[in-house]
Amino acid sequence: MTRRTQREETGRFLAEGAQAVREALRYGRVHEVFATEAATGRHAELVAEAPVLSPITVRAAELLSETVSPQGIVAVCDTVTVSLTDALAGRPRLVAVLAGIADPGNAGTVLRVADAAGADAVVFAGTSVDVHNGKCVRASTGSLFHLPVAVEPDVGTALGACREAGLTTIAADGRAEADLTTAEGLDRPTAWLFGNEAHGLDDAVLARADRAVRVPLYGRAESLNLATAAAVCLYTSAVRHHS
Repeated sequence: MTRRTQREETGRFLAEGAQAVREALRYGRVHEVFATEAATGRHAELVAEAPVLSPITVRAAELLSETVSPQGIVAVCDTVTVSLTDALAGRPRLVAVLAGIADPGNAGTVLRVADAAGADAVVFAGTSVDVHNGKCVRASTGSLFHLPVAVEPDVGTALGACREAGLTTIAADGRAEADLTTAEGLDRPTAWLFGNEAHGLDDAVLARADRAVRVPLYGRAESLNLATAAAVCLYTSAVRHHS
């Protein structure tokens, strides 16, 4: 289950590390927990909740892990994704749409940010990285278990569904004329659209968004990385929604 094909075939993935396992046990569906002797001693409260506990060696933990220093505790979980319709059900006010995101660490961090900002859902659109990728799961620190996550291969379909759910689609684009700090309408239900780390959003996708907004840069940095820009945009909307 460390490979995407295995995850897709089994409908299961690995959540590694104490925080991920803790949130999986609370909010996900866990089939089994693997733990080394040391990890069992450190995280007695977690292994006590495991439906099935399987002791493993340090070497086995290293083989299951994708990190240099594995924590020695891994949960086998059901995949968490839901349909686009289910993710946008009800009256969502804040949604993050990731279009063509390639880096799993960035994707997981955006999941964590969206969760912290009180977003209602996250949509992985286009050719974005697998949400169940080990690095993405770790970077989310358990947040992928907290909010609906949908996968939609067609970005246009994702944006159309967001509009049908009553959301204004706003593209985060460094070339946009509108400035985030002065943009109006951010107190309304919003779906933020974030593009690829290297290339951003292509023109065809930008044309499908209702509007585009840039994060102003006051210093000499060329740009913000994806996760930082997403945090600024999502929290700007969240503050407007809660003010």
